[in-house]
Amino acid sequence: MVLIQRAEELALMDSALDGAAAGKSMLVLVEGAVGCGKSEFLQAVALRAADRAAVVLRATGTATERDRPLGVVAQLVGSAPAGTLPAPAPPERAGCVEAQQAFTRAVHELSDTAPVVIAVDDLHHVDELSRRHLLHLARETRSTRVLLVLAASVHEPVDDPLFATELLRQPNFVRVRLERLDRAAVATLLAGRDTAEAERLHRASGGNPLLLRALLQDPGTQPGGPYTYAVLACLHRCGAATTELARAVAVLDGHGGPELVARLLDIDAVAAARGMAALGDAGLLDGPGFRHPAARDAVLGHMDPADRRALHRRAAVVAHGMGAPAPVVAAQLLGARHTGEEWAMGVLRAAVGQFLADGDAARAAACLELAQEGCADDSHRAHVRIRLAAVTARTDPAAAEHHLSGPLTALREGRLPADALGPLARALTAQGRIDEAVEALDRLTASGVPGGRAEAGTGAGLRDVPGGLRDVPGGLRDVPREDPLDGLSAFPHWAAARQADGRPDGGGAGASGAATRGGLGPAAGSTGFVARGGTGQPAGFPARFGIHPAALWAVPEQVEAGAAAHVAEVFLRGASPAEGMVEPLAQALRVLLYLGGPARALPWCEMLAAQSARRGATGWQAVFGGLLAEARLGRGDLAGAGAAATAALDAVPGRGGSVLLSGIAGTLVRAYTAMGRTEAAAAVLGRPVPEELAGSVHGLAYLRARGQYALATSRYRAALGDFLDIGRRMKRWGLDRPQVLPWRTDAASALMRLGELQQAERFITDQLSRPDAADPRVRGVALRLQAELREPKERQTLLTKAVDELRRSGDQYELALTLVDLGRVLKETGEPARAAMANRRAWHLARDCGAEVLCEKALPGHTDGADPQAESSRGRLAELVATLSESEKRVAMLAVHGHTNREIALKLYITVSTVEQHLTRVYRKLDIAGRQELPVDLQVPADEYV
Repeated sequence: MVLIQRAEELALMDSALDGAAAGKSMLVLVEGAVGCGKSEFLQAVALRAADRAAVVLRATGTATERDRPLGVVAQLVGSAPAGTLPAPAPPERAGCVEAQQAFTRAVHELSDTAPVVIAVDDLHHVDELSRRHLLHLARETRSTRVLLVLAASVHEPVDDPLFATELLRQPNFVRVRLERLDRAAVATLLAGRDTAEAERLHRASGGNPLLLRALLQDPGTQPGGPYTYAVLACLHRCGAATTELARAVAVLDGHGGPELVARLLDIDAVAAARGMAALGDAGLLDGPGFRHPAARDAVLGHMDPADRRALHRRAAVVAHGMGAPAPVVAAQLLGARHTGEEWAMGVLRAAVGQFLADGDAARAAACLELAQEGCADDSHRAHVRIRLAAVTARTDPAAAEHHLSGPLTALREGRLPADALGPLARALTAQGRIDEAVEALDRLTASGVPGGRAEAGTGAGLRDVPGGLRDVPGGLRDVPREDPLDGLSAFPHWAAARQADGRPDGGGAGASGAATRGGLGPAAGSTGFVARGGTGQPAGFPARFGIHPAALWAVPEQVEAGAAAHVAEVFLRGASPAEGMVEPLAQALRVLLYLGGPARALPWCEMLAAQSARRGATGWQAVFGGLLAEARLGRGDLAGAGAAATAALDAVPGRGGSVLLSGIAGTLVRAYTAMGRTEAAAAVLGRPVPEELAGSVHGLAYLRARGQYALATSRYRAALGDFLDIGRRMKRWGLDRPQVLPWRTDAASALMRLGELQQAERFITDQLSRPDAADPRVRGVALRLQAELREPKERQTLLTKAVDELRRSGDQYELALTLVDLGRVLKETGEPARAAMANRRAWHLARDCGAEVLCEKALPGHTDGADPQAESSRGRLAELVATLSESEKRVAMLAVHGHTNREIALKLYITVSTVEQHLTRVYRKLDIAGRQELPVDLQVPADEYV
């Protein structure tokens, strides 16, 4: 047997064994905390004694035999050679001195034949008469070949002061203290494991050998596993009083010292401190709480449920009486499931905010759920459920949406208190449930209550972010406080401008004038954009409220390029995910995504999703992960979009029953459909969706995905119906912006496949006539579709313009689609060389996007690396292109896109003669005959030639 960190103690015992063999008796008391290896130490001593041909007599005190007279003596007699020790005296004579003398005399006689080692474990459980026999033996064996080794718990002293004192008085008495294993000893024991693992196990076990072995056998600390039983064994061996104290410590969960434990158990504070010290020495406690959470779980799990709740309830009362913080008291109320005290509801409400500040959303939600159970009236219950929805959204969007079903039912039945209408509208708006939010606001208007409770207007917006409002004109800083949606938007000044306008759609001169009066006009300040077009108030919305629920998803039109995106980035730089900040952050991301472009929004989406994941806020992670998937899809990264959407859906507890998750599922379906994975898309669409999706902005993304899937599977009427439904909803909500969702071109695609070309042309022309047509992606897609309605020569011109626009947009998938169409039309017009180059470029783009079906359309039967000669030619062409000057590249690129020499001259502000000279040099360097052989996949940064 190998004992770690016991060399010095074993050396002492070797010396004692040698002394006993020489007739120098010794009395050794081995002490240590429970689980620290006293029994193993005695076993090691017994083995060493046996190796020296000593007679070893062993016995162990037990709680069950503590009241059995001479029980330990009987064990010693039973372990001796037959007939060498007298049988224990009968009960009526067991306490007489003669019986003790007879036992001692027999041991001495036995030691004449060989050294005798008597080892008694758990001395504190030895019966009284056996202790008297052992004490008599200790007094009379000073010059004999007897070694008496007794083991006792350091924190469970023998309840016989005379016995302990007499042991100390013996001149041959030696005390051996067995300490817990230190870090070095644990590392030695775990040889072969890395240092971090040894450190973790030492910290978890506290160096207690018993607990350490249990952790090695049960690394997952499963309930009812070896570690659980090791903890319970330690407590059992410490005695009933220590077990009760451990239960109190487990209930308090590290939030109470000896004084609170003493009051909870109604015991002396000194006794409580002594008991906690015993548990600490055993490696179970670290300060006022259990060292390992599984140890606490083991203690609580071994209690009767009713007793556990009663102890939690008493702990709540005691902690509140001692002025403990609200979270400490609330934790006890949660354990007791008790709200009967008059102060309980106030404590639970106060604890919610602190738990959220500490990042413990689960505890905050549990407090609100308990408060809901204890609510005595409908008003408080409604407010608690609405608050619970906001808290739960941090981790579980589906549960958050479900929590509003009760207040919504009460609203429709006329039972919802007026002061809960504002908070309900706010919660519904945050979830994107526009129609239901408007329903609540309509009822609020009719009730005459100014926005509900005061807290309905609290929240975070641009005003709360350092540097946010410095860029906003002073006239817009005082956003109306009666608005129940105040604080949800990152840009409250947009709402103020719309409120000042008063027009249902916010469009036209009225919007511009109102914006100028409010300070958002081009000459008013540094924001440089106005809220008009799709950001206005939808018709029929109550004028008394300045922010329509759909405004959170609106984006402003730009007066100066990039101004809105810049303000969004200013906001994002000064904020991070927190309660009350998620909705403004998501709005700022959407503005940056739609107005600044996916490439600009991508790093912010990634950062915010990662921050949310680190904080355990899986619901927020889904919000930002969904936007990340949308940004990647906007770049044409189909595989990346699918991965981001899947990660967002996997992050939350349940995939179904949520409008938010349904919208993210829509992004996943669009990615699958573009990749040609229609079966995977169908599987996602086959999942159930909530009824509330129809009135939610997230339903728009789902409808578009379903429509694109229907389009890909030749169900054109169904696709058209979904796209037109999107248009109706976006118009009704004031969100009709092609930059946000280009439903017109989607509808035109379906109409063209149905043969309704004139109607398709109307939709495309309508989209191209809107201000958002300045966006390169919106314009590029519209031009690609318009080209399908034209003759080949005009189609080529439109497609080259579409290629130009889509290169600028950065959408590689849409660019690949357009190049496939261009390759087809080039072939039709008798330019096979350029057609081949266009198709080859389209194939590489489609491959990079993960669109296998599109790859097959571009180059049927082609696989990566299947044509070494073509790849070699492509590499040689790239080398030749590299020899072109920047001016030559710009001219060549515009020529590739179909511009005439005069048009190129006008674009680049040079003469036609200069254009001709540049092209001549390009033809010579690329070794081609003329313009028709220019490579379609010639690469020049977009900002260099436009």
